[in-house]
Amino acid sequence: MNRALCPGTYDPVTNGHLDVIERAAAIFDEVVVGVALSPDKGGGPLFGLEERVGFIEDALTQLENVRVLPFDSLLVEFAQEMDAKVIIKGLRAVTDFEREFQMAQLNYRLDQNVETMFIMSIPEYAYLSSSAVKEIARHGGSVKGLVPDAVCEALTSRLHQSL
Repeated sequence: MNRALCPGTYDPVTNGHLDVIERAAAIFDEVVVGVALSPDKGGGPLFGLEERVGFIEDALTQLENVRVLPFDSLLVEFAQEMDAKVIIKGLRAVTDFEREFQMAQLNYRLDQNVETMFIMSIPEYAYLSSSAVKEIARHGGSVKGLVPDAVCEALTSRLHQSL
């Protein structure tokens, strides 16, 4: 089976993430969406691991060849565990490339049998990031159309509870 891994923190998942996952699912027999625990990223995630997994599962129910699983290990180790030969990373801009290129080189050093493949963002989502979505929502702006509806509702609820 030709299996790929789309890893990320997905805090929260955006329509840009979903686009990359859907495009990967059209190329590979199976795509495993690996949701990283990432407790240290930016002061910790806004949403818990199970919530993030659930948001992605709900948004991708139409894709039978996609599984969503949490992980808390080195990415290469998770890829090996999933028997994924390819790690898929979405790229929006040159700044993404610089960071992802470095990570791809490190992953290659850890396991030369796991390749990294980049999928370029479509122009509609080239500016979109989880951080930007949280910032917009934190200041009361609408994130409708940037994230799945369930995420939009959860962001509004979560961020306005803490005010």
